[in-house]
Amino acid sequence: MIPHYARVLLGDVNNYRSPLLSFTGAAELPVATSTLIDAAGVPSHYGDPLREQRFVQRGGVAVDRSHRCVIRVAGPDAADFLNNLLSQKLDDAPDGYSAAFCDLDIQGRILHHGDITRAGDTFYLDTPSYLGESLLEYLTKMIFWSEVTVDKADLGIITVLGAPSSFAVPESTGAVFSREVDWAGPRRIDIAVPRAQLADAYRALTSADAGLEKAGLMAFTAERVKALEPEQRADLDAKSIPHEAPTLIARGGHVGAVHLNKGCYRGQETVARVENLGRSPRLMVLVHLDGSAPAEPEAGSPVTVGGRTVGRLGTVVHDCDFGPVALALVKRSALNAPGDGITLDIEAGDVENGTMTVTAAVDIDSLPADEGEKAGRAAVNKLRGR
Repeated sequence: MIPHYARVLLGDVNNYRSPLLSFTGAAELPVATSTLIDAAGVPSHYGDPLREQRFVQRGGVAVDRSHRCVIRVAGPDAADFLNNLLSQKLDDAPDGYSAAFCDLDIQGRILHHGDITRAGDTFYLDTPSYLGESLLEYLTKMIFWSEVTVDKADLGIITVLGAPSSFAVPESTGAVFSREVDWAGPRRIDIAVPRAQLADAYRALTSADAGLEKAGLMAFTAERVKALEPEQRADLDAKSIPHEAPTLIARGGHVGAVHLNKGCYRGQETVARVENLGRSPRLMVLVHLDGSAPAEPEAGSPVTVGGRTVGRLGTVVHDCDFGPVALALVKRSALNAPGDGITLDIEAGDVENGTMTVTAAVDIDSLPADEGEKAGRAAVNKLRGR
């Protein structure tokens, strides 16, 4: 049940294998359940995934995300070069600046989504593994006369979740850079270390001195889903624009991936039009799946209401507090149902073993607040005398 655009992205095969997979209890997410989610090559858990999620709330964990692709852009023109290409404002970014970013096509559809950090005169961009090669190729093609170099950096990301305010990244990790991430989840610090030193860095973070517990990617995924942070291949599709995932938009002190007051970049017209005149036709929301169902739907499954397809299911994960939860990209018209709640239907199972419908309840708190009439629309209506 893999959409065509995802099959194209699957062409970037990730052969990376983390050394942490040799640690006691480390288990990788089965290939059959990780087709869309970027999970291959790193531990999904260390034997007790729900307990590992509890550790996020009880002092913090370290998660291996070293399968992500890290791209290095350096040179005197690096800031302006990236500022002209990406949705984030980077021309005046200070040393240590971190944010998310998008690379859009001319119609404003998301081609690449990732995180970016400035360390000295160098910018580091990290993306899901399946986006790395195409982003590297695009940036390289766009150099022209800019004084920049673009190459892959053999760095691995380790993410710290839930650490107390007193926690500081140990020097023994050999971190090339670290960043505090602005998101709606628990305190998050991403640490980039040379992959050759990954195992030693992870041991330093999970030592008695650092005080963090081991946790697999499932713990991070559960927090990502609750924070409404999309992973591109799992939660979006080839037609997705940034406003469909509200956390991508810089608003209300949130840095986001799309800066609304910066110079021209590819796809900006769509961003400006949606921001000033209307709303995106679809919206990414959090849904709670019926945990009593004998089968569980997978990412990419169609979402229906009354037999009519209204969207697609994204990342599915079991949360230690809420049970099975997921992200879903749904038409706004399906989110305007009257009553106390909004329910959706999702197909689960397969042809061989039979299919069934699983009910999902939309988490009302995941719906963005109504911002009223947009400024651009109000101006148009005023000119029309409405």
